[in-house]
Amino acid sequence: NLAPLCCCPHPLLSSSARCRLFLNQRKKGRKRSRASAMSNSASGMAVCDECKLKFLELKAKRSFRFIVFKINEKVQQVVVDRLGQPGESYEDFTACLPADECRYAVFDFDFVTDENCQKSKIFFISWAPDTSRVRSKMLYASSKDRFKRELDGIQVELQATDPSEMSMDIVKARAL
Repeated sequence: NLAPLCCCPHPLLSSSARCRLFLNQRKKGRKRSRASAMSNSASGMAVCDECKLKFLELKAKRSFRFIVFKINEKVQQVVVDRLGQPGESYEDFTACLPADECRYAVFDFDFVTDENCQKSKIFFISWAPDTSRVRSKMLYASSKDRFKRELDGIQVELQATDPSEMSMDIVKARAL
């Protein structure tokens, strides 16, 4: 008899109806939790809270010119690798990207429009040099979309495998 197992708060229903309701609710809950667990595992790396906080500082307070992120495979998480101070240039930013390792980065690009207006756009750059490990390239590619969703306010995306694909001319052209 299932009646003693039921703890449904529906006093107007018969005990068998309460049991059916209770069991159906449990089944639905199991399906949802299984589905959400699978979607989390398929959606890429976890994102460290510091990544989101530093990005908000870059976006709102302009505390940084750029932020470089890396995947820490030991803890399965995207973490902050380097913070660029407001006075640093685009050349400083490109110089800090490793020649043989993948990275994500955001860069706050200031420019002047043809109408002589001062503007700024936040670039998301996915850096995957040809000399990096295949496993690393796959890991960064599969985690990119989820990571980008965590950073609300990205206006332009660039993917680069060598420095020529993210030259200042390309950045300027994409900003306008």
